[in-house]
Amino acid sequence: MPNVFIPTMLLPVSNGVKQVRVEGRNVRQIINALNDLYPGMSDRLTDGDELKSNLAVSIDGELARLGMLEKVSDMSEIHFVPAIAGGNNRLTGITKDI
Repeated sequence: MPNVFIPTMLLPVSNGVKQVRVEGRNVRQIINALNDLYPGMSDRLTDGDELKSNLAVSIDGELARLGMLEKVSDMSEIHFVPAIAGGNNRLTGITKDI
């Protein structure tokens, strides 16, 4: 079963449990299993059918690109982490002569 690490901000929902193994083949199933164990967990992780915009999921050290549909294996380690927004791609106030 995949091993899920509960983020610090959700420890009150999990009654202080920091790590749990739950069944699931994708992130959606993992969140549903977490919610079965800890009612209210899915409300904290999702917004409708999507992950909350301020969250990202790391599976085996790689950020999940498919969100709720990302597959997991029986040996996966899953972390819910704060999403990090990118910076500005434009250089403002600087001109370059060509």
